[in-house]
Formats: sequence, C-alpha cells, structure tokens
Amino acid sequence: MSNSKIYLSSPHMGGTEQNYVNEAFETNWIAPLGPNVEGFEKDLENYLGIENHIAALSSGTAALHLALILLGVERGDEVLCQSMTFSASANPIVYQGATPIFVDSEPETWNICPIHLEEAIKSRIAKGKKPKAIIAVHLYGMPYKVDEIKKISEKYEIPIVEDSAEALGSTYKGQKCGTFGDISILSFNGNKIITTSGGGALVSRNLKHKEKAIFLATQARDAAPHYQHSEIGYNYRLSNISAGIGRGQMQVLDKHVGLRRKMNQFYHEIFQKAKGVKVFSEPTSDYFSNHWLSCILIDKKLCGFSSEDIRLAMAENNIESRPLWKPMHLQPVFRNAPYYGSTVSEKLFEIGLCLPSGSNLKVEEKVKINDVLIRFIDI
Repeated sequence: MSNSKIYLSSPHMGGTEQNYVNEAFETNWIAPLGPNVEGFEKDLENYLGIENHIAALSSGTAALHLALILLGVERGDEVLCQSMTFSASANPIVYQGATPIFVDSEPETWNICPIHLEEAIKSRIAKGKKPKAIIAVHLYGMPYKVDEIKKISEKYEIPIVEDSAEALGSTYKGQKCGTFGDISILSFNGNKIITTSGGGALVSRNLKHKEKAIFLATQARDAAPHYQHSEIGYNYRLSNISAGIGRGQMQVLDKHVGLRRKMNQFYHEIFQKAKGVKVFSEPTSDYFSNHWLSCILIDKKLCGFSSEDIRLAMAENNIESRPLWKPMHLQPVFRNAPYYGSTVSEKLFEIGLCLPSGSNLKVEEKVKINDVLIRFIDI
C-alpha cells in the first residue's frame, strides 16, 4: 500500500476544466474578465435558482468584505458573527474598522445559536449600538437554523450575510444554501467542494448588489475616458482562467456532493459500534449537508481516548486530520472582542476532529483510513 499522504480535502478535477482554460488561452482572455467569468456566473445562477445574481470574485473573503461594504458597515460599527468558524468569516469586519461581536454555537448544527444571538442583539442595543449585520455560517456544509435566524433578523431589522463558503450543494427544506442571506457568499478555494484554485462569489437577489460589487472589485473606476475614482476600490475580480476551471467543476458538483456524503456514511459505518464517538450528522430531514468535511466528537470518558490521540495516530500513518475550528473568541487577535454564549463552541473544539473527506479518495486510501481507525479504537 502506498505511503503517500492522505489529505483532508484535496482538489478533484472532473476532466473538462482544461477545455475552458485552453479556450481562454487560445482567445487571449487572460485578464479578470471574459467569457468564462460570465459563463461561470451564469452556471452558478442557474444552479442556485430563485433569481439570484452572482459576482465572481477572487475569494470568499473578498466576497464577505464587499458584502459588508454593500450593507453600509463602517468604522465604529458592530457586526455579529458566529464564533466557531474560520477566521475569514470575521477578518473582513476588522477590514472595515468595525468590531466583531461573537456568538456561541448551538449543539445540533454547531452553528450560530438563536438564543445567544438575540441576547447579543438586545445587549448591544441596550448599550446604544445596534449591530449592522449578522454573519451566519453553514459550518462544514451543515445548514444553520435558517428559520430561527431569519426570524431574529427580521424582528430587529438586521441583515444577514450568509457565509456559505463550505456549503455549496447543501440545502435547507429543499432550498440551496447560498440563497438565504440578504447577501450570501461562496468559496472556491482549493479545499472546497469545487474549486477554481482560489476564488469566491457574492450572491444576491438584488441586481444592484451584483453591479456594485463588480464595480468595487474592479478598482471602482468611474465612467470616464480617463482613470477617475470617487470611491475606494479593490482588485477582487476572478480571473477568466480561474473561472474556466470553475465552469468545468460545475459539471461535477452534484457528483462531488454525493461522494462527500458517501465518505460521511463511511465513517458512520466505522464508528457505529464505538462507544463515545459521534459522527456529525443532520439533526432532522430539513437539513441536507454536502458533508464538505466529515467530523467526529469524542467522549474520552466513554471511549478512553481523545481526539488528539486519534489525530496523532492518523499523522503517524501519513493521514491528515485536524481539530475543529478554534472559536474566534478564543483567538489571540480577537481577545478583546465581546462574546455572548456559554461553552458549546469551546467544547466542540476540545473534543472534535475533522477526518479525510475528499471526493477523490481512492479505495486503497479508504482501506488504510479504515484499518488505522479500527486498529486504534480497538473495536
């Protein structure tokens, strides 16, 4: 058996990506505009449906940054943000000179807790500063509690930025993730369900949002024969080459979702008889996760080993696994940011582990993962 490294989530090409890239070279569309960019946007719009408008951008982080700008977030404002997430969900708040207000997770979906979210809103309003936006994340592809969060958003008239970076292909009550926010964002980073190498998108049902996002993403050039700028702009547009990769990837998106879900079932079968090990799953049939990453929670008191014990055992066999996202309110860079909640996200971080979940894992790699886990947990 090969001892090459087994990664957590590596890029998986479908085979047609090269055709779009070659066409870009042959027609000299190498800049951040061209047929592939427009085609990729249209492919995404058709996939998400519900009259969504897409602006293809250089990263999900760029999309989140522009979303905050479009919602009027400025220096001195406050933005509510799920604490248990990757730092890219929170960093754009600081780009705008605003303050992140972190909110704990609930234990069913691991996403932003409606109870603590409303507590945070009431508290900030009482302190004289109503938050400008709510950043809610579909963690590891699992939809957040969409109905509850939307109800709170509408009650307090605070718009939602839906961070669907990890959730393309996931649905809630049959509606696709990436369509629930006032503005939503997607990511096509190298480790995502589909990739453009680096890339992202801003999603909105408001066409003006798309147009303004593209304007800002192309250095905010005014309509003039010379270079004139009345606003600060950014170099955030997706290249035509990267968009070509994305066009090919869209053809295998649903297939990749199916393969990721099979990996999740693979871990369910491994751990079904293991006391104290729980595979992260949908809480009800309303939720359909792409299972971008399959994760487990480990109760050391029941099983006698910790998530770190498994991580080290996997590493010894050249298999990548990682702890869950370290909550933002525990990060040194955000040590002074307000936090609302209990210890749900902290506990998840303490006992959770992400396992190899790629749609391109070979049979022999799955056998190796299975053998290591079975031998280690001694079922």
